[in-house]
Amino acid sequence: MVSGVFYREFTKLSGFTGRTTLSFAHTHLFLLGMMMFLIVTFCIRLFAIQESKKYKAFLWIYNAGVLLTSIMLIVRGILEVNGSALSSATNGMISGFAGMGHILVGIGMVLFFLMLKERVKE
Repeated sequence: MVSGVFYREFTKLSGFTGRTTLSFAHTHLFLLGMMMFLIVTFCIRLFAIQESKKYKAFLWIYNAGVLLTSIMLIVRGILEVNGSALSSATNGMISGFAGMGHILVGIGMVLFFLMLKERVKE
């Protein structure tokens, strides 16, 4: 919720009316954060996935990925709203870190489905 309020107020105070990556931070955090962990909670209740040896790795990797992805969305969005000119190196660095965050989220999801497969078999 905070990222949505930040997006609305920051763009309003800056007089920005265009499209910005900052608007995606709210939906990324909502879906990857809250919705995913509602699903995880149901899977804990139904399949006891927390008993899997992969569970701790899943939590760390997935959350690190969501955090890194969200931070990079916010950083790029703030730079867009401020109209900052990015060098190709800076642009590549931001994209690279965001990409690493997405990769970590992907690895976390693979671990989640492997845990689910393991626990459903039992």
